[in-house]
Amino acid sequence: MHIADLVQTRYTTKSFDPSFRLTAAQAADIESLLRFSPSSTNAQPWHFVLADSAEGKARVAQATQGFYSFNEGKILNAARVVVFCTRAQLDDAHLATLLEQEDRDGRFANADIRAGQHRGRSHFVNLHRYELRDAAHWMEKQTYLAAGTLLLGAAAMGLDACPIEGFDQQALSGALDLRAQGLVPSLIVALGRRATDDFNATLPKSRLPAAQTITHL
Repeated sequence: MHIADLVQTRYTTKSFDPSFRLTAAQAADIESLLRFSPSSTNAQPWHFVLADSAEGKARVAQATQGFYSFNEGKILNAARVVVFCTRAQLDDAHLATLLEQEDRDGRFANADIRAGQHRGRSHFVNLHRYELRDAAHWMEKQTYLAAGTLLLGAAAMGLDACPIEGFDQQALSGALDLRAQGLVPSLIVALGRRATDDFNATLPKSRLPAAQTITHL
């Protein structure tokens, strides 16, 4: 399917078929979509928690009790749940890890290029740390780039998806021990196959007209 058709046919799935399971190839492709998502300066300020088992999904669903109970079924019935986490900080150790990985992957022709990459990335990290003081927000924006990559990629794979922001962040952090890992939960995406009774599957897609959202210069 053409990519422009995908964005017009994918939708936010409200009810999943609990009997559906991912193939091994689909599961691996989802991991590739996450790992190779773009991020500013290749900072990769994220971590992804994947839940496929009933036990794993139940842990994630602890964050959908009470007010957020309307999202519990989406998590429990999905084939896979992805918890998108953002690093609490981009510390020097993470920057060093990135640089070493880029070096191993052959991105630097010489030491000067390697040093330039480190200077450039450090400049933007420190800009958001100290001058703009919006490092947490900047990092989370990169995490949402990964979420967008997954949503479009899932549609290309013939999978249905539901991005979920309605959850108890403190409960999810506790259930997955995220704070101890230096992570904060940003978003949950449920993946699988739509149920036959999913009301949103039959509703027409609605977006503002191009004339209101796009300007040509």
